[in-house]
Amino acid sequence: MKRILQLALLDFRIIFRTPLLKSFLLLPLLLFAMVLWFLPSLLDNYPHLKSYLNVFMIVAVVENTQMFSFINSMVLLEEKESGISKAYGTLPLRNRDFILSRFLIPYLITTGLNIALLQLQSLFPIDLQDTIAISVLCGLIVPIYAMSVASLAKDRMQGMIYVKVFNILVLVPLIAYFIPPVYQALFTLFPTHWIFAAVDAAVQGTPIKTMVSTGLIFLGGLGFVVALVFKRRYVA
Repeated sequence: MKRILQLALLDFRIIFRTPLLKSFLLLPLLLFAMVLWFLPSLLDNYPHLKSYLNVFMIVAVVENTQMFSFINSMVLLEEKESGISKAYGTLPLRNRDFILSRFLIPYLITTGLNIALLQLQSLFPIDLQDTIAISVLCGLIVPIYAMSVASLAKDRMQGMIYVKVFNILVLVPLIAYFIPPVYQALFTLFPTHWIFAAVDAAVQGTPIKTMVSTGLIFLGGLGFVVALVFKRRYVA
């Protein structure tokens, strides 16, 4: 575990080598400002938008994951371009430990940011237990997203295309909140649907246990499959 933590810290420092990647660290500050100050004012001035509070909060929670989803994707692809990734194939690390070392800190920070966002916002009441459950679930987007992009793209230029595609795929289940209920079940096949459903339930003040449990199964299963492919393609 000590070795994993050392590698995780080393990997995290890579972010600060590139000014462009460092600039993305400002995104959570903008998001917090939007949710804590701009959104309450918007809803006060336009009361008819309050019925879309669930959608606003879904987008906010998911967008909190995009910082490290993008940063980790670009770091991995930069290493792939330079050939550094091949050296990781020689490390005496199990696939699980390798993935932990690459995503532990981004996952924890992303989870922490969503915990802070949900606890600080004043738009709806939510207890700490539900906050942690949603944040833990939502944080899984980061490693799945970054591993998928790094597995599919050959370089950063191609990676930017996949980033745009995945940004759309992550948010596709939002359509379910704007269509007749009879069609909404189609979107349950998207893993992020269960994050959205958990946030929606929290906003409505209803239990989220079923949504979170189902989401963990969906995202956990998807993460397992992506992880099997990731290291083999990443070090190739």
